[in-house]
Amino acid sequence: MAKASRSLAGQVVAVTGGARGIGRATAAALIGQGAHVAIGDIDAPLAQRVAGELGAGSIGLPLDVTDRASFDAFLVQVEARLGALDVLVNNAGIMPIGPFADETDATATRMIEINLHGVIFGCKLALERFLPRGRGHLVNVASIAGKAGVAGGATYCATKHAVVGLSEALRQELHSTGVEVSVVMPIGVNTELYSGVAQPRGFKTPEPEDVARAIVEALQRGRFDVYVPKSMNALIRSQSLLPRRVAEAVARMLKSHETLTRPDPVARAAYEARLAETIKVAGAAGPPATPAQERAKQSV
Repeated sequence: MAKASRSLAGQVVAVTGGARGIGRATAAALIGQGAHVAIGDIDAPLAQRVAGELGAGSIGLPLDVTDRASFDAFLVQVEARLGALDVLVNNAGIMPIGPFADETDATATRMIEINLHGVIFGCKLALERFLPRGRGHLVNVASIAGKAGVAGGATYCATKHAVVGLSEALRQELHSTGVEVSVVMPIGVNTELYSGVAQPRGFKTPEPEDVARAIVEALQRGRFDVYVPKSMNALIRSQSLLPRRVAEAVARMLKSHETLTRPDPVARAAYEARLAETIKVAGAAGPPATPAQERAKQSV
């Protein structure tokens, strides 16, 4: 028996990476359901502009998901301006692609910081608010790459596998607390992040709005596994039952093993340039000082 649909009217929802792509579409869809939405993004001016365009009292705030203090300050502002947080959508993510052997350590580190640490920080900070209230909903945006490794995206796949595993563990840990978890696993979506990349044979590229609708439905129905399109659920389950050689033969037939290895460099150039700048800036900042280094600074 299907679960009754819940109203999202009046719910306070924070969306990370909310100024572009899936994040923006999700914010718009939630506003359409009557939710009060906060858009967090590393590009604060864009977040504010998008909030103004979406209207309905939505707000845009600066957010660096790799910085716990920034994430906490974001949620403090959300609750101060909109009320107690009901839903956190951990959407922020990046997808550099290419041969694993050519990937720089700085690129891998940045992916792990944003795609995984950012989700971990968000979950912990939201739970600090949800658990005492006995309610709340975490939505972690992963990828179908969190279920199957894809050539050309090794570290990206690793981060998304981690987000799926994190979500599954939290679902068990939070059972009977009143706090719910959903993990969203789309195939490549028509956003800047997926620019220049073709889908495997037989699959239509979903739009950000398709993912947004799936997230809204997950919140309304309390659904954990969220595949976009829904047909991916049956495919992933059936492939897990096949011998590895057969599953890999099917992947070759669909050319899924080529999706990230043969991108269109022209179509992807703008995204790669923005990524490179993000990685460069993060690398220039350097690793955080150790406690011993901080004490040395203070003693000078």
